Amino acid sequence: MLSEYYEQIEAIVLNLTLVGLFALMGFAIHDVLKKNDVPLVGRAVVYLVLFLGAAGFLAKGIIQVFWQSSGV
Repeated sequence: MLSEYYEQIEAIVLNLTLVGLFALMGFAIHDVLKKNDVPLVGRAVVYLVLFLGAAGFLAKGIIQVFWQSSGV
């Protein structure tokens, strides 16, 4: 039974791992910004870059789902 769903399990674990890595990066960045008293504008830019990186992975996943459902 496990071999039947191997690809699905692999995809789910990969996505969860990416979410975990982005969360850990967010915590690390927050800690560094807090300790160094970075201004609000600098914090916003750093968090925006982190968000855009995560959004890229999310967009890749959505595009992949649409392409696979259309048979590409």
